[in-house]
Amino acid sequence: MTIPAGWTARRPTLDDVPAILAVVHAADTFAVGYPDFDAEDVRDALTGPFVDPARDSWLVTDPDGTAVAWTILSNPTGVGREWVDVLVDPDRAADLRAPLLVRLLDRVAERAAERGLPALTARTGVSAPETRWAEELVEAGFTRIKRYIRMTRSLADLPAEPAPPAGVTVRPLRADDESDLRLFHRIFDTAFRDTPDYEPVDFDQWREQLPSYGKVWDEWFVAEVDGEPAGALQSSDQALDQDMGWVRTLSVLPAYRRRGVGAALLRRAFAVYAAKGRTGAGLGVDLANPTTPVTLYRSVGLADARWTDMYERSVPATGV
Repeated sequence: MTIPAGWTARRPTLDDVPAILAVVHAADTFAVGYPDFDAEDVRDALTGPFVDPARDSWLVTDPDGTAVAWTILSNPTGVGREWVDVLVDPDRAADLRAPLLVRLLDRVAERAAERGLPALTARTGVSAPETRWAEELVEAGFTRIKRYIRMTRSLADLPAEPAPPAGVTVRPLRADDESDLRLFHRIFDTAFRDTPDYEPVDFDQWREQLPSYGKVWDEWFVAEVDGEPAGALQSSDQALDQDMGWVRTLSVLPAYRRRGVGAALLRRAFAVYAAKGRTGAGLGVDLANPTTPVTLYRSVGLADARWTDMYERSVPATGV
C-alpha cells in the first residue's frame, strides 16, 4: 500500500471514532449529498460481529494527524459475502482509494483462508457521483451486478390511513413477548428466502443484531389475514437525522402476496411516522428482487430519490 510521504496508515481504535466520522461525512456528502452516518454507526462497524479492527480496518492520517481515509470489512453473519468499505475525503485523499482497496482485498483473501474456503466474494457500492470509484473497481476486477434505489415520500400530504382489505389486520409487534419476536423472525426469514442474496440467520443471531438497527418497537408491525400471520414490517432509526421514518424490511409470506398486506403495513408505518412529526418516509429496494416490490412502493406514494450500484468480485484465498 503506497501513501504519500509523511502520511500514516494504522489500525483504528474506538478513540478514533470522531476522526473516522469526519472522513465518513466528507465521503457521504460527496456521494449522496449529506452525511448518512453517525458516531454510533462507526462504533457499530468497529465492534460488529466477525470484525477485528486490528486486522480488518485501516485509518490513514496526514502529516498533521488529520484522518483522511478509513477502510473496514464487515460480514454480520460470518458467512457469505464480505462487504468492503473504502471511504476517503474526496478533496484530499481520492488517490488513496484504489491502493487501499488492494490492501483490503488482501485481507479478504486471508479471511477466506482462515475459514478454509477457496475464495470469498467481496462486494461494495457506488453512488452516482462516484464515477472514478466505479472505474477503479472495474480495474480491480469487480463487475457491476445490480442496482438499489432509495425511495422516499413526503408525509406532509399524507392522506388518512385507509381501512385495510377485508380480513387484513395490522398490529404492533409485542417486543416483550419472545413468541411474538420469534413469529416476526419466522415471517421475515420465510419471506426473504426467495429474494436474491438473502443469507439466512437463525433467531438468536437475528436477535443479537437488533441493537444496530434501532429498536423503536412501536414502529414494528405484524399483519394477519383472517387471524393467520401474513407479513411484518421492521423500522429503523437510520434516517432520524433527516427527520424521516425508515422501513428497513417489509416481509410478506408468499401465500399472502398481492392481497394488500404490504400496502397495509406501509400505510400503518407512514401514519405512525407522521404522528411523531416526521416529515418524510423512505426505504431501499433491490431492483433484482423477483417480487417486484418497487411497484407496491410506488402505489403508496414512494418515488425514486437516488441509486446505488452494487459491484462484486471473487477473491481467491491466500495460497490458492
